Amino acid sequence: MTLLWIALLPLLGVLVPLITYRHGRTACTLATALLPGIALALTLLQIPALAEGQPLRFTVAWLPELGLDLALRLDGLTLLFNLLILGIGLLILLYAHFYLHEDEPVGRFYAFMVLFMASMVGIVMANNLILLWLYWELTSLASFLLIGFWTTQSAARKGARMALTVTGAGGLALLAGVLLLGRIAGSFDMDVVLSSGTAIAADPRYPAMLVLVLLGAFTKSAQFPFQFWLPHAMAAPTPVSAYLHSATMVKAGIFLMARLHPALGESELWTVIVALTGTVTLLYGAWFALFKTDLKGILAFSTVSHLGLITLLLGIGSPMAILAALFHVLNHATFKAALFMSAGIIDHAAGTRELKALGGLKSTMPVMAVLTSLAAAAMAGVPLFNGFLSKEMLFTETLNTPILAGLSWLMPVLATLGGVLSVAYSLRLAHAVFFKPGRKQPPKTPHEPPRLMRAPVELLVALCVLVGVFPAFFAGGLLDLATLAVLGEPLDFQLAVWHGFNVPLAMSAIALAGGALMYWRHPDMRRFLQQFNGLDARRVFERGIMSCKYASERTVTWLEGNSLQRYMAFLLMAALVSGVVGLAQINELTGELGNQPIDGAVLFGAAMLIFGGIATAATHRFRLISLLMLSIVGLFVALTFARFSAPDLALTQLSVEVVTMILLMLALFFLPQRTPRDSSPMRNVRDILLASALGLVIASLNYAVMTRGVDSISDFFVHNSVPGGGGHNAVNVILVDFRGFDTLGEITVLALAGLAIFKLLNRLRVSMPHSDVEGRLWSPDRYPAILTSISMALLPLALLVSAFIFLRGHNQPGGGFIAGLITAVALILLYVARGVEWAQQRLDFPFQPVAVAGVATATLTGLGSWLFGQPFLTSAFGHFSLPLIGKFELATVLLFDLGVYLAVVGATLMILANLGKVTTTHRPVTESQEHHTDSTAPASGKENG
Repeated sequence: MTLLWIALLPLLGVLVPLITYRHGRTACTLATALLPGIALALTLLQIPALAEGQPLRFTVAWLPELGLDLALRLDGLTLLFNLLILGIGLLILLYAHFYLHEDEPVGRFYAFMVLFMASMVGIVMANNLILLWLYWELTSLASFLLIGFWTTQSAARKGARMALTVTGAGGLALLAGVLLLGRIAGSFDMDVVLSSGTAIAADPRYPAMLVLVLLGAFTKSAQFPFQFWLPHAMAAPTPVSAYLHSATMVKAGIFLMARLHPALGESELWTVIVALTGTVTLLYGAWFALFKTDLKGILAFSTVSHLGLITLLLGIGSPMAILAALFHVLNHATFKAALFMSAGIIDHAAGTRELKALGGLKSTMPVMAVLTSLAAAAMAGVPLFNGFLSKEMLFTETLNTPILAGLSWLMPVLATLGGVLSVAYSLRLAHAVFFKPGRKQPPKTPHEPPRLMRAPVELLVALCVLVGVFPAFFAGGLLDLATLAVLGEPLDFQLAVWHGFNVPLAMSAIALAGGALMYWRHPDMRRFLQQFNGLDARRVFERGIMSCKYASERTVTWLEGNSLQRYMAFLLMAALVSGVVGLAQINELTGELGNQPIDGAVLFGAAMLIFGGIATAATHRFRLISLLMLSIVGLFVALTFARFSAPDLALTQLSVEVVTMILLMLALFFLPQRTPRDSSPMRNVRDILLASALGLVIASLNYAVMTRGVDSISDFFVHNSVPGGGGHNAVNVILVDFRGFDTLGEITVLALAGLAIFKLLNRLRVSMPHSDVEGRLWSPDRYPAILTSISMALLPLALLVSAFIFLRGHNQPGGGFIAGLITAVALILLYVARGVEWAQQRLDFPFQPVAVAGVATATLTGLGSWLFGQPFLTSAFGHFSLPLIGKFELATVLLFDLGVYLAVVGATLMILANLGKVTTTHRPVTESQEHHTDSTAPASGKENG
């Protein structure tokens, strides 16, 4: 359970700032840090157990049919990333407390930050591939919210959209890769996948799967050619940049490659793709970092470069390269978080991040000058700093890599060139801000930050120095556990500052000297670069997005053409092609089963169905006549159900038919009495041919299926309806017992639809037509006497029948759904006959609570089974006897059916009653019509619905 709490506490912490921000910023910050702090403490407490060499696991079945379990693991790799995510995250929260302006919505900011933290913790702790992907997508959403936090800034909105687009597309590729990987390995369980490396590499689907997985990793970790989104994410507040660039989102792709290395990293394809991508990214990011003038821009491109360095090491894949990659993950997180927070402090103190407006700040910000210089030295790989050790390990591994075969000498050269560029931009970052004389005064007078705001930077810089001087003491044990988790066996290594005079040391010396020389000649290099026209990645991306948008609009316009007929024609043609393909695979249309005998009743019913369908289409311009023809189809469908021994379906069809006719009459009232001819003769011929062909194909497929024997599950339900559900009506038992969860979902959707329609129709104003196109008025008899009399007599009878249908439904045709429709129809008839105002005076209660009460009743019935230790929606029944009544049966599904009844009544009346009382705008009537003023509003008008 400890692992569950480590993953759950940050997720629960998302709610804390939203609750506590009203109590002041200090209280909100402390409360927000509490749950992540506990999660960090719980993580540290697991180190003694991990030292024994076995990962800790926690698994709860979630959706086992889909291979998705709530499976968590804690090993050395997870420990390393959890310490960075939670530890640096807490420091960022403290820093943000001072960084954010007093007017900023601190509660919302902290909630987004903790959501980001929780999603990253979920990624590194997931022991199931699908669960990992779910958290993966959550990081994309959280980063979108954080990057676009300053919603009034165009750069923030565009940067957030760019990040979401790129990482979201990569997430889709990762999903496809994860599904393929799970299929190849035979399981989505991480333990099974990591132990199946040989079988995975031998599978023919391995190359496609590897590319898809790496696309997800490369987009998230900003590897070339997807690096362009990360520098534009600097539009976020600096605490977000410090967290995103150091310990969280950009490290997600690195983590994924490290986690799956045992399963995917033993092939030459992995080495070539990952190592070359990392090399290109290393050089690309370092080169552009050298020429940026914004502090966060320099740091953003340097992040791209260092992520490329780590990817290169993971691509090389040797045990020491894996150690170096994990070591640099730790080192990069510490100095990069410190540098980003320093950039934010400088921005706060001087009012700008532009190097052109900065310079000589060592006199006004001496402490920050020392801290920033030390962190920059760590980033440059200066000896006695942590970055020097991992960069020397990189140089060592590039000397031994077999990549590029005969050009293997090129890898050390490129790595050294990356080191030269790293020294140059690190030196420029520190020297140009604090030591080089400024060309102009900054907008504000620089000053030292508050002590607590500077404290996170001091702690991280201290770690850079301590790890650089005493690497074995401060990082050895952690790296030992992390490499064990990736390699599967202990690695014998020794972290030390001095390894004697060797080639890697010479490469480091060349990098330091070359970087200093490059910075000295930086003006010449900048003038050289200015000769070329640069590309703005954001503009290119926006143009690409707009091009996709316009292309999509053109495609949709061509397909639909603002014509429902064209859209339906394409859809039906697709269905026609699919049906023809299915029929072409059948040798004989008729199966082994014989045809049922045809009698006069069947022929008459078929003829009426054909007549009703043709008449509905032929009279579609006359709405009332077409509606009457359509009702013939509904009636004979119900009679067909009754003819073939389906009384429940017949009752349901009749009830639904009545409700549908009322709904259509109310809706069609506001449309023209007759519609104009809008189809040419050729289009009519096309539609007739298409409809006939599709009808013939569907009829043939139905005939082919019905004349062939199939294995059906109906026998199971028939045989078990009494012993398993306590009811003789198998249809009702299926609805409320065997498939009760489906029914619960359906009535929930029905209630939501009713609420949505109620809100849409509330206070809607629609012009009421007074006559049809030929000038004929509606009937002046607003309340027909015969309809009024029938409705008053029919209501109690319908309610009695409804109750009877409801109570008998478990053993005879009926049930809550049919009973609810009968009740709703009876009440709607009262509305139609007497008017909305008259009915509302006597039915003075809202229908929304009725529908909600129905869903709640059905849900609580299902939850009640938990009290007896049974699964959700488990039913119970028993037989009882009373002196006067005799023997009878009681079943808990009666309560569930009551929920269905209430949901149907509430949702139906919400739709129909509110559609009938739509507020209308009347046209002025002529003098000759004044004595018929009431006649201008038919039964669905404002007064009478």
